[in-house]
Amino acid sequence: INSEKTTLVDFWAEWCGPCRALAPKLDEISSEMESNVKVVKLNIDENPESPSKYGVRGIPTLIVFKDGKEVDQIVGNHPKENIVAVIEKHI
Repeated sequence: INSEKTTLVDFWAEWCGPCRALAPKLDEISSEMESNVKVVKLNIDENPESPSKYGVRGIPTLIVFKDGKEVDQIVGNHPKENIVAVIEKHI
């Protein structure tokens, strides 16, 4: 979160179908935007305190952090282009 790069945190769980469907898009974004964006996956079952800390009520939730601060949030499995557009606002 305190990375020099814009950071995208994916709040997900193994049992979540939409989360699994979103994963390949995030892998592509991570590869294509690696010079500007850090993509991190956070399993909510393994980190149960994190969702409440960041106000996550449903998964998948993507939170964009810049300079250690939350700057945007996307809930649900969106098209890759929509996710990229949100990230690019904060690069």
